[in-house]
Amino acid sequence: MGFSREIQTIRLLKSLTQEDVAQKLGVSAETVDSWEKGNSEPDEDMLKLISKSYDVSVNTLLGSPKTLFCQCCGIPLGYDFDISREPDGNFNEEYCKWCYKDGEFTYKTMDPLLDFMVEHIDNPDNKSDEERREFFANRLSQLNYWKK
Repeated sequence: MGFSREIQTIRLLKSLTQEDVAQKLGVSAETVDSWEKGNSEPDEDMLKLISKSYDVSVNTLLGSPKTLFCQCCGIPLGYDFDISREPDGNFNEEYCKWCYKDGEFTYKTMDPLLDFMVEHIDNPDNKSDEERREFFANRLSQLNYWKK
């Protein structure tokens, strides 16, 4: 589903009228109707406002066109409840809620995350902890958080 279907579906699930949405966002009901019909789309700032208002990620509003992954630990962010939030409540679609909380990163260095991964991720090939740490470290080093 694209934006027009998503925004309409979410609005209806929340039992809101186009007028309710328009008033909340500071736009006209005609603008909301135009979005829902696919005749126009909001700009990036308005998408963020709609995201916050509907309590869904921008990715969800756009019909989930991207597969999101945490840029710290690498887990897929398949559901909005896995995605971190900024202190103001906006979604931060770059990180999971376990790696980024209340505007702070959980992991300042890679070692504690590697410890967690070695302890909690299955080891079907019975590799040594050292081999697994090296494998995970190589994978993590490709993510934006660790490239800094």
